Amino acid sequence: MAKLKSSLTNMLLSLTLITLVAAGLLAGIYSLTKDTIAATNAAKQQAAIIAVLPQVEGLNIAEPLEVDGITIFKAHQGDTFAGAAVKVAENGFGGTFHVMVGFDNAGTITGFEVLDHQETPGLGSKMQEWFQNVRTIIGLNPAQSNLTVSKDGGDVDAITAATISSRAFLAAVNKAYNAYAEANNAPQAQGVSSATPIEAAETLAADSLAITADDTTCAADTAVATDANIVAEPNVEPAN
Repeated sequence: MAKLKSSLTNMLLSLTLITLVAAGLLAGIYSLTKDTIAATNAAKQQAAIIAVLPQVEGLNIAEPLEVDGITIFKAHQGDTFAGAAVKVAENGFGGTFHVMVGFDNAGTITGFEVLDHQETPGLGSKMQEWFQNVRTIIGLNPAQSNLTVSKDGGDVDAITAATISSRAFLAAVNKAYNAYAEANNAPQAQGVSSATPIEAAETLAADSLAITADDTTCAADTAVATDANIVAEPNVEPAN
């Protein structure tokens, strides 16, 4: 059998064939697993709804309600409104994440579950642990508490070394509450959505430039003082 001549055309045909086979395999795997993945995601969402709602007996969860692209699951105990679970998406430091937030019938946070995220491991990834156990927001009402980071004048301490992720998480909670409030004619949240990661980076860059400019000005002033033979008395604290 004659050996196939090596040429650009043959290489392109081989690569095309390999690509088509790979695409076919991926499509086949997806078709075989999509129902399982959908069922797993649905079960995870249902578990999150139950986990964040008020822990009372006999809750009936209504069909989901959409408010400005946010999904609300209202819960009733008999004929009495007991609260709601609200699913929202927000942009964090590493990308979009989703969180389910629960509220009772007065708007108080009863729980939350971070459903997925792409935040930095060991930093922004600590959203669930930090805001549930370290600086808990559970038991707070966004209409009565300023759920923004303390660095921005709010009532909540940010995750150490993860301010952007903290801002994004609290923005998601406020967004969830405002959707809940709109659906139940309740007061809006005190906290406001914080700067996006891009805006935060631009602010950081601007601050760095300002500091550099100040350092340059200070160095120039020092040089002028030296040239003029002006010697300043150093301000040194006395030793204890």
